[in-house]
Amino acid sequence: MSHMTNTSTEIAELVRQKLMARSAEERFLMGVRMFDAARAMALASLPAGLSAEELKRQLFQRLYGQPLPF
Repeated sequence: MSHMTNTSTEIAELVRQKLMARSAEERFLMGVRMFDAARAMALASLPAGLSAEELKRQLFQRLYGQPLPF
């Protein structure tokens, strides 16, 4: 799949190098924080007053783009 970007290859490589210079633990924690932020934004976009079960189903759909498998 092709994607568009307005970032030059030189800048993208610099960002990659800086990211890879971090420890595995730092990179992992960055990923956790990014997922937590995405989850919070997804939760904020859902209708208020959903049951716990419906909230779980809609959050899964929003994050993964498919219905909860059960």
